[in-house]
Amino acid sequence: MNKNYRPNVGIMIIDNNKNIFVGQRLDHPSHFWQMPQGGIDADEKPFDAALREAFEETGIKKNNLKLISEIKEWYHYDLPLDLAKTLWNGKYIGQKQKWFLFEFSGNDKHINVNTKNAEFSEYKWVNKNFLINNIVPFKKEIYEKLLSEFKEFL
Repeated sequence: MNKNYRPNVGIMIIDNNKNIFVGQRLDHPSHFWQMPQGGIDADEKPFDAALREAFEETGIKKNNLKLISEIKEWYHYDLPLDLAKTLWNGKYIGQKQKWFLFEFSGNDKHINVNTKNAEFSEYKWVNKNFLINNIVPFKKEIYEKLLSEFKEFL
C-alpha cells in the first residue's frame, strides 16, 4: 500500500427514516456538506476510530449508534494538488478510508456539532440523492461507491 495515503475512517449515520447525517464544513468556503470522517490514531482499530470520530465531530455517543455494516475494502481518494501541499504538512497525497454504517437511535438533543475541535458549522438529515450533488467534488466517487455498497440499508 502506498504510504502516502492517510489512514482514515468514514462514518455514515442514518436515522430511522433512512436519512443520512451530513455536516457543513467550517473550513471550506464553498459550503459543501459531508459525512463525518477522521484519522486513525496509531495502534487504534478502525471501528474504535469511527466511534471516537463520530463523537468528536457530532457529539453522538456510542450508546446511540448501532453498527449496521462496514465496507469490505478500503477506499482511496487523492486530494487536489493545492490541498495535498498544505494539509498534514504535505505528508499525504490523499486518504485511504474504512467506512462504517451506523443507525442513530437518539434524537437532536444527542447531537452537538459545536464540539471542542468543531469541523461542522451545522448539520442536517438528508436523503441519499442529496449527497452526490453537495459533496466536495474530489470525494464524489467515494460517496457514489458508498451509496452502492450500503444500498440495501438505505
